Amino acid sequence: MSKHSTRDQIVEAADELFYSQGFEATSFADIAGAVQISRGNFYYHFKSKDDILDAVIDRRIAKTRELLDRWEADGDTPEMRIGCFILILITNQSKIMAHGCPVGTLASELTKLSHNAQPRANELFTLFNDWLTGQFRALGRKNDAEELALHLVARSQGVAVLANAFKDENFVRREVDAMTDWVRTQTQTAN
Repeated sequence: MSKHSTRDQIVEAADELFYSQGFEATSFADIAGAVQISRGNFYYHFKSKDDILDAVIDRRIAKTRELLDRWEADGDTPEMRIGCFILILITNQSKIMAHGCPVGTLASELTKLSHNAQPRANELFTLFNDWLTGQFRALGRKNDAEELALHLVARSQGVAVLANAFKDENFVRREVDAMTDWVRTQTQTAN
């Protein structure tokens, strides 16, 4: 096993554990156990939990950029591309119902801990918000694109929190339908 692949396995395992258990509740031993490596081998790749957190955030940022690029390529219209963002609540519904939104839960936990990586975790929100702003501008909503994007990010976060709290699939589907209808009205009222 090469250094690179072991490191990647550590980061992938840490990402899953930080999501399912939380950053603070996840130990070196948890991550090493998930990857099935010795603690010595683990420390060869990462000296601290904060180093792992940085790598996890880097991984999430890279994966988010790939996702946004895929949505950009797959959606013929801005409305369809925004729809991809909304449908992620359905695509990841079981995970969201079990653990919440991976972006929101990490940012929230790091804020509560006053952790110095919290601004980097917020970059994930910024990526989504900036991308959605561009989509709303492409819809013709030049004057209020940022406000509309932030509204949609906030609404999707609220749905994720309530989906996690109530474990109600019908609620998620109703909210996805309502957000989709809302986007359609923004297209019809372009400024």
